[in-house]
Amino acid sequence: MRRFGVPGSSLRIPPENTVPAFEYALANGCDGFEFDVRYSADRRSVLCHDPKLGRRVIATTDYSGLERRYGFERRRSPMACLEDVLSGFGDRAYLDIELKVEGNEETIVSQLKTHPPSRYVVSSFLPEVLLRLHELDDTLPLGYICQDRQEARRWAELPIKVFIPHRELVAQELIEEVHDCRMKLFTWTVNEQADLLRLASWGVDGLISDDPKLLSRTFLESA
Repeated sequence: MRRFGVPGSSLRIPPENTVPAFEYALANGCDGFEFDVRYSADRRSVLCHDPKLGRRVIATTDYSGLERRYGFERRRSPMACLEDVLSGFGDRAYLDIELKVEGNEETIVSQLKTHPPSRYVVSSFLPEVLLRLHELDDTLPLGYICQDRQEARRWAELPIKVFIPHRELVAQELIEEVHDCRMKLFTWTVNEQADLLRLASWGVDGLISDDPKLLSRTFLESA
C-alpha cells in the first residue's frame, strides 16, 4: 500500500503544489505525493489546484506573470512546473500527476518521455483527457478520479491502471472488483486515523491524505 501526501491545508506546513510541500511529504514518511497541473497562456504545465492564482487566471496569464507568495515574509517564488517535479523527484517518489484541464496532452506525454519518472500515474477527473493520453501513448499508467457515484460507473470502460474514487465511494466489494480487473485502487482525501486503518484493512493500494504526519504515525503505531 502506498501513502501519498497532499500537504498545504494548514498554516503549519508548506503550501500545496510547491516543492517545499513535496519535500515535507517525503520527510514525513510518504511514498510519494499528488499534485495538480494546469496550463498557462504560453502552455507551461504549472502546478496549481484552482483556475486562478490570486486574481490571475492561470489559462490567460503567461508563466512569467505567475508567482506565488508564501511564508511570514510573503516571499515571491515562481510557480513550480511539471518538469521541476519530474527532474527533482522522478527517481525518489511515486508521483500522482493530476491533470485538471484538457488541451495540452501532447506536451505532457513529451515531458514524461524527456524525464521519465520511475513510479507514477497520470490521473484526471476528465475521461476525455485519459482517452487522449491513451491515444498518444498506450503505455502510460492512467488513473480515473471521481467523487460522484454516477461518474464512478465509468471506471471499467476507461483505459486505466488505477481507479481513484473518493473515500465515501469505497467498499470492500469495489476493491475486490477492481483487483479482479488487475487494476489498483487509491482513495482520497483520508484525514482521519480510523478511516486510514479501515481502508488499509480492506486492501486499498494507496491512501491520499492532507496530513503526512498522521499517515506515518498511524501505520507506525499499527505495525
